[in-house]
Amino acid sequence: MTQVVIAGAGPTGACLALLLAERGIDVMLVEAAKRFDRQFRGQALMPSGLDALKEMDLSTIAETVPHQQLNAWEFWIESKLLFRADEPIEAEGPPCTLLSQPEFLAAVVERAKACSNFEFVPGTTVQGLEKTGDRITGVTLSDGRQIATALVIAADGRNSSLRSKADLMLEQQSETKGNSSIDVLWFSLPNLPPVRKENVFYAIVENGHSFGFFRNSQNQTQLGWGLSKSSQSDASTTNWRDTDWQQQIIDHSPHWLAQVLQTQADPDVWKPTLFSVAVALAPQWSQPGFLLLGDAAHPMSPVRAQGINMAFRDAIVAANHLVPLLQSNADATQLDPALAEIQAEREPEIRRAQALQAAELAQGELLHNYPILRWGASQFAPIVGLGVKQSWLRRQQQLRLGVVQVELKV
Repeated sequence: MTQVVIAGAGPTGACLALLLAERGIDVMLVEAAKRFDRQFRGQALMPSGLDALKEMDLSTIAETVPHQQLNAWEFWIESKLLFRADEPIEAEGPPCTLLSQPEFLAAVVERAKACSNFEFVPGTTVQGLEKTGDRITGVTLSDGRQIATALVIAADGRNSSLRSKADLMLEQQSETKGNSSIDVLWFSLPNLPPVRKENVFYAIVENGHSFGFFRNSQNQTQLGWGLSKSSQSDASTTNWRDTDWQQQIIDHSPHWLAQVLQTQADPDVWKPTLFSVAVALAPQWSQPGFLLLGDAAHPMSPVRAQGINMAFRDAIVAANHLVPLLQSNADATQLDPALAEIQAEREPEIRRAQALQAAELAQGELLHNYPILRWGASQFAPIVGLGVKQSWLRRQQQLRLGVVQVELKV
């Protein structure tokens, strides 16, 4: 019998599968996609995520796949630079690093394949959960196989199909009321010349519209245009499919950026993809024989790329609780208290991170809703910028470093 079946080979599933397999535990990793290169995969590793890679002995892999460090953050309001924060923000510590997640995941799975007790099943879905009494005791795969297992872990993302199959659900937590959903139009501009040699994350607010852009790990410009919930009457948000986005973004860009955007002549790259995110938390992460992890348990907003960083930390905590029991061939029912302990250890950090993300979004909504604030911030940027920067830096600390210390103990 396979000891653990993990559904989803994203950051949580792939890393946890490797941790278990390298410690002698029989693991089957099932992934619906045949390839890892889907469009939306978080790339930004905060110091907490980089530390998690080090804990899992995956830093070498991260260094061998495409990656690049972020040099700074710049915030522009009405064509005026409000402030700049250079990386690394902390006095000691690594800078935020952009990592090619598809190539990283492929390398992690390849390393796991060296373990004879690991099986990777790509292009396959978990279609059903098998039960004995009240306990989940196996899975049915789309290839027709039925796999008996002591534990099923659903790491299949924010739209987890296994979550509902296990009769678990998501709820919006009180700290994120009013900021529970985020719509972003996503543009990939592969041939856009860099604005500068250094890699800066630019956050721009112009005439009530906000967007951010940066160069990813493969030196391609990524641009996300926020669809504010308070701008539903704006034609550019309600009829986004019919908008001339190149001109729209140029019209709401500082002059130095507008000049660069005009050089991207390919009309296809200006056809955005709508990235809609619901921020929520599962009140209960487990059933007997079943556990939710990563975005399946707690979908995060894109603010400060918490999804991938929390995913790595989830994998470490889960391994700490599960490895000793699985190595000792504990009875399946003995795993259940550990599942509740994993949630109890991880949930406080998730709640805090989501609340901090909501606070960041609330700042943006204020600027959108009150033109006088935008005017004041731009007109008096040299005066107010330092204070705004210090406030921003304080809010970033836990989003960058994590709320608690996470160590791999097995």
